[in-house]
Amino acid sequence: MKSEDTPFVGGPLDGRVLPVLLGITGHPPKTYRVPVPATAGGPPTVLFYRRVPRPQSGRFALGHRWQYAYDPEGRAGGPRWPWSKKPKPEPEQGQGQGQGQGQGQGPADTPGARGDTADE
Repeated sequence: MKSEDTPFVGGPLDGRVLPVLLGITGHPPKTYRVPVPATAGGPPTVLFYRRVPRPQSGRFALGHRWQYAYDPEGRAGGPRWPWSKKPKPEPEQGQGQGQGQGQGQGPADTPGARGDTADE
């Protein structure tokens, strides 16, 4: 099998160049997982690296060169389906409340809303 020396950027492997096996298309895999055994006998941790294009050095670059960038969140790289929702970022404290809406003044808390147990 063919391999290519690929640099790693960020994380514990920052600055290292490791040989990575190439696939059928001649590219390294999109994600690179490095299992790290725990010192106290606990579960091993896994470091995730994502393949990103390497900055071009020179005027004439032949083909794409790749490098791996550290992904601290460790998202599993799977297919991105168009119908799957992206996780929404959580609002900061004090934000997320509209103008004129105080605490507990959502649509379900207004009189006459569905689920209201008040006598009519």
